[in-house]
Amino acid sequence: MDFWSFISRFGEAQILLPIALGLCLWLARREEVRPVVVRWLAWMSAAAFVTTVTKVAFMGWGIGSAALDFTGISGHAMFSAAVYPPLLFLTASRWRKGAWLSGFAFALLIGVSRVMIDAHSWSEVVAGLVAGSMVSVSTLWMARSRQARVPLWMPLGIAAWLAITPVHAPASTTHDMVTRLALKLSGRQVPHTREELHRLTDRGPGAGVPW
Repeated sequence: MDFWSFISRFGEAQILLPIALGLCLWLARREEVRPVVVRWLAWMSAAAFVTTVTKVAFMGWGIGSAALDFTGISGHAMFSAAVYPPLLFLTASRWRKGAWLSGFAFALLIGVSRVMIDAHSWSEVVAGLVAGSMVSVSTLWMARSRQARVPLWMPLGIAAWLAITPVHAPASTTHDMVTRLALKLSGRQVPHTREELHRLTDRGPGAGVPW
């Protein structure tokens, strides 16, 4: 596994969601922190829904933009920007500003990795980072005035999870699941592709999806 493929794995939903949900379950035990948890999960769910809709719209109906090279929001970039800043902020016992800034920096690195391995275009990564950052900023704004101390085993457990799963976890099947959903809803046999989007646009107006 090369460097960029390795970094990209840190943005997989199957790696990020278990630690985010685990932390939320722990924090939800405290009434004063519960609103932060609810907001984080609600905004993250909304961002995940929008991300899925853009992917399904393209794969099922070819709705995208050849000019922007856009075929759907990057889920890796979105989840990274939505999870890492609050995750690091809420588990840090000190230097919390540096913690959430590091989270944004790492999310940016993961976004770059998606372009470097040709999984997404820059427009798709930027859209994902913006969507995820909206989740984080909303969560961090509420969390700044609430003390959310966690036991030492929590950040240690998260660190262990992040050290092990990117190397040993099986390949993510999220893309395949979204593809099957798009085909089922649209009735197509095969999904639209990025190459098809550009090929239709190159033929001129009226040759295909005009976006």
